[in-house]
Amino acid sequence: MTLGGTVPTDRASRTDWVAVAAELAPAFAARAAAHDVDDRFVFENYAELRRRRMFSAAVPAELGGGGASHAEMCDVLRTLAHGCSSTALALSMHTHQVLIPAWRWRHERAPVEGLLRRLAADELILASSGGSDWLAGSGRADKVDDGYRVTARKIFASGSPAADLFSTMAVYDDPMDGPTVIHFVIPLDTPGVTVHDNWRTLGMRATGSNDVTLDKVFVPDAAVGVRRPSGRWSHAWHVVATTALPIIYSVYVGVAEAARDVTVREAARRRDDHAVQELVGAMDTELAAARLAWRSMVEAANRGRVGPDITNEVMIGRTLVGHSVLRTVETAMEAAGGAAFFRSAGLERLFRDAQGARYHALRGAAQRRFAGRLALGVDIDG
Repeated sequence: MTLGGTVPTDRASRTDWVAVAAELAPAFAARAAAHDVDDRFVFENYAELRRRRMFSAAVPAELGGGGASHAEMCDVLRTLAHGCSSTALALSMHTHQVLIPAWRWRHERAPVEGLLRRLAADELILASSGGSDWLAGSGRADKVDDGYRVTARKIFASGSPAADLFSTMAVYDDPMDGPTVIHFVIPLDTPGVTVHDNWRTLGMRATGSNDVTLDKVFVPDAAVGVRRPSGRWSHAWHVVATTALPIIYSVYVGVAEAARDVTVREAARRRDDHAVQELVGAMDTELAAARLAWRSMVEAANRGRVGPDITNEVMIGRTLVGHSVLRTVETAMEAAGGAAFFRSAGLERLFRDAQGARYHALRGAAQRRFAGRLALGVDIDG
């Protein structure tokens, strides 16, 4: 495994990142229950990920990173989720923020090489707030000399206790173009930035997804990577949606797989019970559906193009994966019997962690409306 410098690009010598994830997962699993009980961020796991250069795995090899593809990182996150759901989900939020500029560098020749090289050279960690902002964005950006002053409160900043950089957005009321969302990356120690300690939740308790406030924070023009219209789909946002959602839902597939493994172990003592056999079969059927839908998301995201049709495929997959993951863990709780109710089995934690699959965009009616408008030839921004 290459730990520093330029990562070789030939297949024989490059790092097998899925194998690295499989190697790390058992130690993460051993710490998962304690992190969950204490609402404690996974600092130890992040230190291991940094030591193994996992935070730069998705940076192109040509720019000094690990050269992992989008599809490979999906498998990495799914594998890590078998060990610790929270570590995998927090890492997914960093990873998609690396893969987005990597995609733009490869497909659009976007001026993001400096950021990607810096991420690889210093193994920097990103926290983001994009999922809580979505199309409209949030926060206020006022134009000043050489940049903006931003005031905002951002939620769901996963990985924020250990992050170096913050990737977020704010809305600038452009006198010519109207409300415009600016996307920017700034150091988390920038004056006026505060990371709060307020992540207390049902599941995914160790992701450190705290609120972050920005109080008249100066954002230089050079830190702004994307400008797009507020509240409307745009090319830039199709890149974000197509890249991010398969990465995030890879984690939930891994959580469902881990729950399945615990259930089979617990249910084996009642293997001759016909009711148990049916429940385990139902669980495996739901898990198969989740995997099929997840693979469709990953395949759509890796066609090398973006647009409403690709976003629609990804978002339909997101709904199907989420539904089947939740049905998998619900059935797992029933199939495992009373043992599932005890924390010692680990299944109730996986059940709680899986509930996060409900909350990522596009949810419910919004996803169905997007799909319906596209099918009917109606403006998707209507």
